[in-house]
Amino acid sequence: MSSKVVLKAKGKSTKGSKASSSSDDNSASKLLKEWSTWTMKKAKVITHYGFIPLIIIIGMNSDPKPSISQLLSPV
Repeated sequence: MSSKVVLKAKGKSTKGSKASSSSDDNSASKLLKEWSTWTMKKAKVITHYGFIPLIIIIGMNSDPKPSISQLLSPV
């Protein structure tokens, strides 16, 4: 179940060598912006759902081994 990312250029395509080179630069910056936005969204989700399990794992591997109820209780 692998997902495939397909990026399509939006807008009108231009003809000519000068317009093509500036269009390539523009599309490269657009791709970079899209990839960075996608990466930040994924990092936010991973951080959101992974923070508490990470704290529990670190707590369970500490020197005085606490029980799971001691890790989850606020007192």
